Amino acid sequence: STRRQTTDRCCLFVPLTAVHCLVSLQENSVNHQSNTWRKYLTDYNEGLGLVYERFVLNDFLDDLRQKYNIRSVLEAPLYGMAGVSGINSYELAKAGVDVTLVDDTPERLAGVERIWREDLQQPVNLVGIQSDEWGRLPFADNSFDMAWCWASLWYIQDPAGLLRELARVSRDVVFVAMPNNIQVGYWMRKLVIDREFFAHHDERWTETGRLRRILAEAKVRFVDEGVLDTPPWPDTVMPANEVLKRLGIRSRKLEEQFTGDGWQWSTMAYYTGEQPELRERVMKYAWLDHAPLPWQIKAIWAHHRYLVGRVDKG
Repeated sequence: STRRQTTDRCCLFVPLTAVHCLVSLQENSVNHQSNTWRKYLTDYNEGLGLVYERFVLNDFLDDLRQKYNIRSVLEAPLYGMAGVSGINSYELAKAGVDVTLVDDTPERLAGVERIWREDLQQPVNLVGIQSDEWGRLPFADNSFDMAWCWASLWYIQDPAGLLRELARVSRDVVFVAMPNNIQVGYWMRKLVIDREFFAHHDERWTETGRLRRILAEAKVRFVDEGVLDTPPWPDTVMPANEVLKRLGIRSRKLEEQFTGDGWQWSTMAYYTGEQPELRERVMKYAWLDHAPLPWQIKAIWAHHRYLVGRVDKG
């Protein structure tokens, strides 16, 4: 059934220049996410791995835009990828796509609003919900050409509900990606450098088969699956200098190599025109992503697996 356009919770609607932001006034009572996102609302130095991930994702999203004539998208949640929150859909907005982002953390949503208004200077629709509302998004059926999420399902309270909602609100394409749970870096992170994370997050949401079953029940017909983000380094989801510390490797030479002014990697610097050469510098590492190999072979090293489907509205 069609959801009503607004909800009965207390909200604040703030008109901004080319930006409309719907922010919940109530603080979320439960937040299982790490607060590392807070640092990156103002510190745009994400690291080489994150910048690479964004450029590869940008190319994939633009291919979808052109192939399916996408003019409006919903990204929900806006948080999943590490680094700067809420900028995954920027290149789509720049191409003229109407972008809507959803989050359940008011502070982060406010930070993302500032980033789009002051730095990116592109229109965006920001919608705040409560942490228990991922299974009932405040949008009508068939509201967007594409609904998608990136690496975020294990951060929210109702992943299955969100997947069903992505199918409901999309009039055509659904795109979902999660960390690839068979690649080397995933197990390195799980067993050695970030065991606490896995103690508090449900790994079942990295199982593509599970996502496929839920989406298929919501009448999503799959047209593509594969892997993305396959650089020549392992997926650790943290800066290189932090990896060295957690592995107990103490080397001043290595620490200096991965810190300081000489080791600055910022997607925002590229987006704002400060470093127009950045994409060329970073994408020289994309030879494995671009290699004409079956995705099943790349999966040994690829950082993410994805599904693309089209919703059967018949």
